[in-house]
Amino acid sequence: MKFGTLILIASLLLNFQIAAGAENEYGIVRAWFNGENATVNGLQLKIGEPVEVKVEVISKIDGHVTLILQEPGVTKAFEVLSGPSKVDEKISNLNIESGWSKIYTWKLTPNDAWKNGNAPINLLVKFYNIKSKNDKITQFTIANPYILDDQYTGAATTKTPAPEITETGAPPAKSTPFLPVIFTVSALLLAWRLKKS
Repeated sequence: MKFGTLILIASLLLNFQIAAGAENEYGIVRAWFNGENATVNGLQLKIGEPVEVKVEVISKIDGHVTLILQEPGVTKAFEVLSGPSKVDEKISNLNIESGWSKIYTWKLTPNDAWKNGNAPINLLVKFYNIKSKNDKITQFTIANPYILDDQYTGAATTKTPAPEITETGAPPAKSTPFLPVIFTVSALLLAWRLKKS
């Protein structure tokens, strides 16, 4: 009984998502799809339906930051309506300082090239440290929508668009500890103590 409870607690905590992206010793990357934290699953889009992808990149090092909004398939399912780059096009930020940050916003829409299937939107960010001459790559899926074989007929969104790119020299905000790991370790320790007593 205790072992089953422990497995249930651990699996629930490991699936608990609080962060939208990834972090390493070189930087922090966060992403949103239509305002939802990445990775967004279980959604359906119609051909021509506009969506918003937002990415925040914060550097902890002096160096270079490169990012690419990617589609992994051969057939490209999305068209960029507006944004700082096309899909699979590199954006380079050279000679930045620790504490540098930028927010990128893309407006995308499914085109007619891919339908009746999933079309993931991925992000790759490379941090290059000038002092150590090393780099760290962060990559993850922002969203994995299913593209329907239907045309979008709704009106365009009336929300005020977010600024496409913003930049600050302020130091990065303190990041939240990785809570699922903390909770899982705590649950394992609690179960171990219960087993011993």
